Amino acid sequence: MAMASLFISSSPSFTLPPKTYTKYRTAYFLKPFSLKAASTSVDQQPTISLADKQPSPFKANSWQWKFQDKVLTIYYEEHGKESPEPTKNILMLPSISDVSTVEEWRSVAGNIVQRASKINWRAVIVDWPGLGYSDRPKLDYNVDVMEKFLTDFISAPDGPMKHFGNDLVIFGGGHAPTITLCAAKKGLVKLAAIAAVAPTWAGPLPIVFGRDSTMEMRYGLLRDTLRTPGVGWMMYNVLVSNEKAIASQYKSHVYANPDNVTPDVVDSRIALTKRKGARYAPASFLTGLLDPVKSQEEFLELFADLDGKVPVLVVSAKSSPKRSKAVMQALKGAKGVSKFVEVPGALLPQEEYPTMIAEELYQFLQENFEFNI
Repeated sequence: MAMASLFISSSPSFTLPPKTYTKYRTAYFLKPFSLKAASTSVDQQPTISLADKQPSPFKANSWQWKFQDKVLTIYYEEHGKESPEPTKNILMLPSISDVSTVEEWRSVAGNIVQRASKINWRAVIVDWPGLGYSDRPKLDYNVDVMEKFLTDFISAPDGPMKHFGNDLVIFGGGHAPTITLCAAKKGLVKLAAIAAVAPTWAGPLPIVFGRDSTMEMRYGLLRDTLRTPGVGWMMYNVLVSNEKAIASQYKSHVYANPDNVTPDVVDSRIALTKRKGARYAPASFLTGLLDPVKSQEEFLELFADLDGKVPVLVVSAKSSPKRSKAVMQALKGAKGVSKFVEVPGALLPQEEYPTMIAEELYQFLQENFEFNI
């Protein structure tokens, strides 16, 4: 299939921030960039190298998702190169959080698709509705909404992936692989393989304070307050949408090495939290409405259901917060997990250490697809 057939024209209403649009409106097929290997000790927290963050060409685009009585403009990117080799497709899903963005996967995607291999790997990265550069209307965001979106994005007759078929590899961070596995368990998504990078299933408040009836009532009160006009926006600005909060979040648990939290990283994430409707989906995430399961047992069952059916890679991050790391470590040797690796990083190793993550993911692809050709 010709690559050009995938390039759906952007909607006239779709816009990126001027700085971002100018920086990334490059043509899709430019000359390949050179990759530089960076060696680091697993006992140290390496800093990000320039080679890690070197941009690669991609196609920015949008898709109109019809949900209930609304039409949302969904932002996605296509990464790939022209090649005579057979093509296989990867869908990359960002972690769900107040700073969720396709940017966390850009360097990984560029690294993988530009490699010379027996398969022409092509990647799509998509922003979840209510997050990143996608539209953020005032919806009752919950896990069913996100699962419905994922299913539609993959299988809709007018969708960006309508020609991809069911032979799909999915890479996801945080909640994303868990939502994907829930959809797969219901038969809504057919997987060729899946990689879960720093996987989670509980939002920030439930993972710390639990989900008893008293806490659920408090979560609901907080969520309703964050969604109200005026007061909700003021609270979101104080709690999340400011330089101190974003920097603290990244230094405490998003990145492993505080030196990697640069002003550019902080500024770009603040810009995301200032977008119209920015607080609605994060309010649901913070209070557990986007949690795909309610217990660690259910979480493990999702992976067990794929045992012997689909290759599954789990990437755990050494410096993740204690409770989040316990979730990841429970998958070591778990039924259904084909391969388990541990890498430097915290909750966004794919963004902080993209070269390392790309190497682990590419090895996984080779072991399950290329070596058999």
